[in-house]
This record gives sequence, C-alpha cells and structure tokens, in this order.
Amino acid sequence: MGQGFLQIGLTLCIVIAITSILGRYIARVFLGERTLLDPLMNPIERGIYVLVGVQKKLNMTGWQYARAILYSNLVMGIVVYLLIFFQKSLPWNPNGLGTPTWDTLLHTTISFLTNTDQQHYAGETTLSYFSQVAALGFLMFTSAATGLAVGIAFIRGLTGRKLGNFYVDLTRGITRVLLPVSVIGAIALLKLGVPQTLAETLVVKTLEGGTQYIARGPVASFEMIKMLGENGGGFFGVNSAHPFENPNAATNLIETIAMISIPAALIYAYGVFANNIKQAWLLFWMVFIIFVVLVGITASAELQGNPLVNGTLGIEHPNLEGKEVRFGWAQTALWAVMTTGTMSGAVNGMHDSLMPQGIFSTLFNLFLQIIWGGQGTGIAYLLIYVILTVFLTGLMVGRTPEFLGRKIEKREIILASIVLLVHPIAILIPSAIALAYPISLSGITNPGFHGISQVVYEYASAAANNGSGLAGLANTQPAPTALWWNLSCLFPLLAGRYIPIIAILLLADSMSRKQTVPETPGTLRTDSLLFTCVTAGIALILGVLTFFPVLALGPIAEGFKLASGS
Repeated sequence: MGQGFLQIGLTLCIVIAITSILGRYIARVFLGERTLLDPLMNPIERGIYVLVGVQKKLNMTGWQYARAILYSNLVMGIVVYLLIFFQKSLPWNPNGLGTPTWDTLLHTTISFLTNTDQQHYAGETTLSYFSQVAALGFLMFTSAATGLAVGIAFIRGLTGRKLGNFYVDLTRGITRVLLPVSVIGAIALLKLGVPQTLAETLVVKTLEGGTQYIARGPVASFEMIKMLGENGGGFFGVNSAHPFENPNAATNLIETIAMISIPAALIYAYGVFANNIKQAWLLFWMVFIIFVVLVGITASAELQGNPLVNGTLGIEHPNLEGKEVRFGWAQTALWAVMTTGTMSGAVNGMHDSLMPQGIFSTLFNLFLQIIWGGQGTGIAYLLIYVILTVFLTGLMVGRTPEFLGRKIEKREIILASIVLLVHPIAILIPSAIALAYPISLSGITNPGFHGISQVVYEYASAAANNGSGLAGLANTQPAPTALWWNLSCLFPLLAGRYIPIIAILLLADSMSRKQTVPETPGTLRTDSLLFTCVTAGIALILGVLTFFPVLALGPIAEGFKLASGS
C-alpha cells in the first residue's frame, strides 16, 4: 500500500518541479523572446512562412483567427481522409491492409482532427504504418498545436495584447514545443524498449505448435506525441496497456509526465503573460488539490478492491481486474484520473473495470474540463471560470466586475456561457437518444447502472475531446451498432471542439479591445486565496448542478449497489 502511494507522490513532485521551467519557456516562445532553439528554428520557420505566404507580424481579429482554424482544419481533414482511404495503394503497408468502412474512416478523421483520438477500431489490424504516421501522426501535431495556439491567443487577449497570427502560433507550437520534446522523448522510449520499425507483423510458432502474430511498427515516435500533445490515440488497440507502447515502469513515468506537462505549464505561462505569478500559482494549487483528491478517491477504492470478489475469496485484495501487473493499482489509478483530467485519453488499464469511485472521478474530470484540461483549451476554460467568478462576486458586492483591469460586461458573459453550456448539450442529448432506442441499446453490454455510465462516458469523452472509453458498446462491431456510435459521436466531437474555440477567441478579442481601468481600493483582487477558493467552489457547484443526476444514476448508484452486496 505504502509503495503505491509513494509512487504517486513522487510522480506529482516531478510535475511540480518542471511546471515553472516549461511554463516560462512556453511564455518566452509565444512572447517572441529569445530561446535556445532560435539559431536552429528561425531559418526553418522563415522558410515555412514564405512557402505558405504568411506575414509573421500580421495580427488577426477573433473572427479571422477562428476562420483560419476552421479553414485549415477542413483542408487537413480532407487530406487525411484521402490518405487513409487510399492506404492500400500507398507505401509502408507491409500487411496489405485495406480501406476501413466509410463511417469508421469518417469518425477516425474527425476524432483525430479535433484532438480527441477516440478510436472505434484496433490500429494494428486497421491502419497501415503510413496511415498511422503520415496521416494520424500529422494530425497529432497539428491538432495539439491548434489547441495550444487557442490557449495562447486567449491569454494574449485577456492581458490586453493582440491575439496574434494563428499560422505563426501553429508553427511555433510545433517547432518550438511539440517537436523538440517529442524527439527527445521518442529517443528515450526507444532506448527503454518501445519499438520503431517498418517491418511487417512477426509470425512465430508457439511451443504448442500454434501460430502467433506479433504486431509492431514505428511506435516510439507515435507514442511520444500521443502523450505530449494530449492526443491519446493508441498505435495498438489496447493503447498504453500494450507492452510495445508502454513496456515498463520507466516508460510509464515518462508518458505520465508528458501527459500533464503542457497543461500544468500553461497555468504558469499565464502568470508570466499577466505579470502575476502569484495568481498563477494559486490557480495551479487549486487545480492540483482537486486533482489529488480525485486521485486519492480512485486509488483508495482500487486498493480496497471489489467487496464481492474479496468476500468470495475470503481475503482483502486490490482490484486488479483490467490492470497491467507491471503497473498495478496505484499507477493505473493515477493514470486514469490524469488522462481524463488532461483530456489525453490514453489508457494503461481498462477504465471499464475501475471501481465506481474511479468511474465517478474520470467522469467528473470529463464534465469539468479544468483538471487540468485540454491542450491549450484547458487554461482557457479555467480562466473563463475565473471571469465568471469575478462577475458573480462583483454582483454580490455591488461593484462593476473587472479582470486584469478590464471590465466584464454582457458580451463577455454571453460568450463565457456559450463555452460552458455547449458541453452538457453535446453530452446529455446524445446520451438520452442512445439510451432510448434499441439500435444503440443492442450494443450496451451492461443494462444496469454501469451501462448508463458506459453511454454517458462515450459522449462525454467525445465532447471533452478526450477519446478514452469505458468500452462495452460494440462500437467496433459490424453495422448497425458501429454505424450508430461512429455517426452519433460526430456531433459532440465537432460541437465540443469548434463552438467553444470560436467563443473563446471572440471573448479574447473583446477583452483585448477594452481600455484598462485604473485600480482603486475597491478593485476586487483575483490573486488572493479567498478569491481562488470561491473560484473552486463555483466551478465545482456548476459541475455538480449540471451533471449530478447523471452521476447519481451511474457510478454513485453502482457504488451503493456494490456496497450492499448485490
């Protein structure tokens, strides 16, 4: 028991240690300050800008920034769709894999385009190496960099700066942040046993005289950007529970740190932009404490084990169902909460086998989206809760709400409300439809409380751009069930990604145009412990009020049923 919690504690200590280092570096990159990579990357970036016709110093408005995202994403989506469609005729396909069904292909393209990477297929039996690397790997970089660019543009707007240029931010996010760290991380993973090869599936004879097929491929490079960019889509069907994606404790640690590093660092980067490191650390510790509580709830439940199983065995034993023994209950619990908190979606164990407390924690993360949040969008959602808290507390004391010296008015609250309201709409409406019609119910393996969690989790994962799943929905099976899940998930995938991004950019644009208001003795300070506690309370209350009925019908009810011994 002690060793498991010690592992969790040491991992979190590393996260705390690197947050300020990486956060300051990211701030320097997007503030245009000098970095160590300038001699190498400046010529490359200039070449890219000339090639695509981008004027580096041209600032965009909120609508221009949003349109640039939509247009570029549309083009990238079409290109990737065609690459996978014609994968049988393209190189790096040693196993001769053909084209996936049209609905699986459409769902896969949009899923990776939106940084969700929700997978209704097994990569090793569906996609060629070329499709995995040149198509999906390409989107792993661009979708992550898109989210990062949105987060930085939002921070710029709140701090009174111009929003910047999307194409410049996209390029710098890849060349200065994602690519260098991915190269170093991939080399480390390769050294620790993650394969990197273009050789075909290995066929071996077993001791019993049978035949075994061992899938492999260029996994190390794929794995690192999968974790660093909060993509989460696995090269293999079982994701980071596969020994080729995550073979040992060392690779597990690297991938865990990679998963949380940028979301945590962006909170500190905000402090650098706002010249208020104190507030950044307060927000960091607010998120960190909520995260640790959820990890504690999940880990304790996994340590105690399933009472029905323990009662049958007559011994107290951790819940090891769905766990990889090389990680155990502690690292699986930490990973489950972290992957749903950071919106990575990668798994190193099966979430479907978590105790109800673990399912509660993972769903709560998907609902709230600020513990730690998506790539770039997480810091934006967090600051939107701060803006909302400023507005509500200002009304309570009868003062005009102000944030960073700028007034919060009707337009900002409307846009912030859109960001917060689109999420439950994208989750609850599809979930209600899925639970009401037999075409979807036929694919649900658990008709009870757990089955409700499975359905809600699928759409929450899509809307939060997370991609993980509780499984058990037959979404990889032949039509009509796979067709239903592939198509019904498109609405939360698209709505959960692009509607908030547009609202975030318009809000940032609106704030950037406001005149600063001189600070007075009556100005509400947002860098105090009291204000941070109120922000946490408002975020938790809004999350509970919106999604508590779903949690009560799912993991909470399942937990009570399990505790009663039925």
